[in-house]
Amino acid sequence: MSFALGVVLFAAALLLSVAWHECGHMWAAQATGMKVRRYFVGFGPTVWSTRKGETEYGLKALPLGGFCDIAGMTPYDEIADEDRPRAMYLQKPWKRLVVLFAGPAQNFILGFALVIVVGSIWGLPNISQDPVPATVSQVTCVPGQTTYSADAEPVSTPCSGTGPAGAAGMQPGDTIVAVNGQSVSDYSEVSTLITEASGPVALTVDRAGQRIDLTLTPQPSTVVINQTDGTTSTEQTRKVGITFSPPPAITQYDGLAIVPGAFVFTGDLFVATWDALLSLPSKVSALWTAVTGGERAADTPVSVYGASVMGGQAAERGAWSLFLMLLISINFFLGLFNLVPLLPLDGGHMAIVGYEKARNTVRGWFGRAAAGPVDYLKLMPVTYAVVVVMGGFMVLTLTADIINPIKIF
Repeated sequence: MSFALGVVLFAAALLLSVAWHECGHMWAAQATGMKVRRYFVGFGPTVWSTRKGETEYGLKALPLGGFCDIAGMTPYDEIADEDRPRAMYLQKPWKRLVVLFAGPAQNFILGFALVIVVGSIWGLPNISQDPVPATVSQVTCVPGQTTYSADAEPVSTPCSGTGPAGAAGMQPGDTIVAVNGQSVSDYSEVSTLITEASGPVALTVDRAGQRIDLTLTPQPSTVVINQTDGTTSTEQTRKVGITFSPPPAITQYDGLAIVPGAFVFTGDLFVATWDALLSLPSKVSALWTAVTGGERAADTPVSVYGASVMGGQAAERGAWSLFLMLLISINFFLGLFNLVPLLPLDGGHMAIVGYEKARNTVRGWFGRAAAGPVDYLKLMPVTYAVVVVMGGFMVLTLTADIINPIKIF
């Protein structure tokens, strides 16, 4: 029951996020003197509507998004003669840009507000991309086996004596700067390089500003992973008996400290979201692998359906901070994605406004009159191509979410 409720609640939150996006366009258009004829949540047949002033507000039968109908968005829109002076395409460029940017801005505003909420109640996850130095916090013996479970701390078999690191003279506080001559800048690189080495490992450490070379012979160790679906996997690795103290996974905030913390977190999230946006084309093959029976990578995109299912999983476990973090991530992604300079996205319309302004500025330098609006009909083939590509990507993502969904627990 809680899973189904979580799915419905997350889907409703996504619908409200889209409606909030359209509110940005509507409010900015009204504030800059344009005429907003309709504002509807959903598509298809009208379920309910009311008129306030010159704008009709309402709900439609299919809760798959929403729209804001601004008079004269393009020269081809039908518009009454009395409304023509207020047509969007005839307004000053800055007004048009404000209206177009206001939609994505609403997603950013909503995302930031939710960051404040999550940070104030549960704290914020550490998603910084900055490398963490490999500073040793403890030198230990090497257990014969370590078991990892999703809902519990790792459990190691008892061990005694001095591990390879201790025997070689390594001390807590040493910072490993190279493994077998290869420089390391992050603690996570050390374990990988030690495991991949076939024999003794040469480590270079920084101890109070002095470089020291140590040679260690890793000991074999078994790692057992208990999966959330009840299965167990086992792998052999090599360890030297050192542990690190990485930054806490969650940063807690007291009082108003959440405000600067939220700005830092939002900046990190923008970087991560931008990287995810740029990597979208490279995810097609991974999605196809998931659809055709391969493993579903955790960093592959999800559809609205897939995101709602993940929201349901979070609600079922009572992980409301994760529920809201998923919603935050989607809002930031929607905001950035809509700024991509391709029609029919907001960024495509903004690119046209920028082109018209630059073109008319150059014409003015040569004493020529401003040219007319860009002919949208000439851009329709490119627009259709973008729509087809986006539609195909959405179908592929939805298929992957149905056949091979991502499980967050």
